[in-house]
This record gives sequence, C-alpha cells and structure tokens, in this order.
Amino acid sequence: MNIIGIIPARMGSSRFPGKPLAKIAGIPMVGHVYFRSKMSKILKDVFIATCDKEIMDYAGSINAKAIMTKATHERASDRCAEAMLKIEQETGKKIDIVVMIQGDEPMIFPEMIDLALGPIMRDNSIKVVNLMAPIKDRQEHADPNCPKVVVDSQNFALYFSREPIPSWQKGAKEVKMLKQVCIIPFARDFLLKFNELEPTHLEIVESVDMNRILEHGYKVKMVFEDFNTYCVDTPEDLSKVEKLMALDNLVKHYAAQNLN
Repeated sequence: MNIIGIIPARMGSSRFPGKPLAKIAGIPMVGHVYFRSKMSKILKDVFIATCDKEIMDYAGSINAKAIMTKATHERASDRCAEAMLKIEQETGKKIDIVVMIQGDEPMIFPEMIDLALGPIMRDNSIKVVNLMAPIKDRQEHADPNCPKVVVDSQNFALYFSREPIPSWQKGAKEVKMLKQVCIIPFARDFLLKFNELEPTHLEIVESVDMNRILEHGYKVKMVFEDFNTYCVDTPEDLSKVEKLMALDNLVKHYAAQNLN
C-alpha cells in the first residue's frame, strides 16, 4: 500500500502565531514532528504542506519534502487533500492512505502512527481513524484546547467536544476520560469526500472537524494509546513541552532522518 504522512502547517495560528517555527531545544516544532514521523515503519514518505514561504524554506534546510498549498484553506484536512493530489501528480502514483499529522504534536512517537494505521489497513470498511489517550487530570479535562471524545463499546467515536465530557459532576471519575490525539489516517477517497461534505452545526459549535463525519452518518474508529505526549496550543504549552522533552531519546536520531 502507498501510505504517506502529511503535516499541515501554517504561520497564522490564531492562538499562537508562528507556532510551526517556534523552537523546542533549538529545533522548530514542525521539525520535531517531521523527523519523528519519518521514523514510522509503515509510512512510505512524509511531506510538510504549507502556504508559507518561511516554512517551505525551513523544510528545504532539513531536506524535508514540502508542498506549497493555497493560503485560503481554513481546515487542515483541506490543506492535506490539496497536497495529496499534488503529490500524486508529481509522483505519478495513487496514494492509498494519507495520515494527517498535526504540526503541533512535537512529542509524537513513530509507533503512534503505526498504531493508528492498524485498523484502516486491516479493514477496508474503516475510512478514518483517530488516536485517543487518557486524560491525566481535571485541569486537562477542563481545558478547551484539549478535544475530548467519548466512544462506544467497539471504540467508535460517539461525540467530540472541547467541553469536559463525560461530566465530572455526574460521575466522569468512574469512567475513562479520553482526549483526541491528532494523528488521523484517512482512506484516500474518503479524505476527498470529507472535504466535500457540508460543514455541520456541531462541528462548528465544538470546533472539532470529526463531528462532521459523525453528523453525516459515517464512523470514526478510535485507537487507544498511552504514550506520554502533549500538543502545543499556546506559548505556555511550548514551555511545558520543552521541559518534558529535555531528556527525549528520539532527538539524537534526527540526523539520520535528515539524510533519508
């Protein structure tokens, strides 16, 4: 199967402008995501998709493949879809699965990508997968920057929200509290279909794209992972992540990925 990773990145983040090039231990955040994604055993290749020259220039400096996309995209999935079609045109090869890897996940482990790909590679009825991880404390549960998810008995998503679901006051401490981790494999044609679907009320209210899939009657398979990672939404998150990555063992392998 032709399976690739695409990292959508733009400088104009509303909550943290310039975030992709914000440095962690001297390396821009999008660089951490790229080098770590390249360590996946399944991905054939990894690309950065951006509308910003600064990010394109940085990609060139680390020998990363990058695709320039339109500046008008509002969602990462739209940017990924445009990049995917351009990659197919440039390589002459149709892509089977594209993994959308958010550029604000600098602590990503390559095993997380491979884990997320398991269901969609084994079962062609599954069209999109998300990772989910345990919420560690009430502060994270209440944080609107952390998308939460509740699932059914087969680990298909029931609902996504930035609100604290399930309700703590009504017994959340007795059940698993789970957060969405934005490593998202899409079957090629379903990514294109997803971007053609009308945006939905709950997607907009909750500010979680995956709700559009649920509202249109499709399923999102969730896969549990328990790696110790945090995404970066704010400058405060950046400081926290930099401290956590101070003794990170993967960084020393970045140079090898730079040559691939």
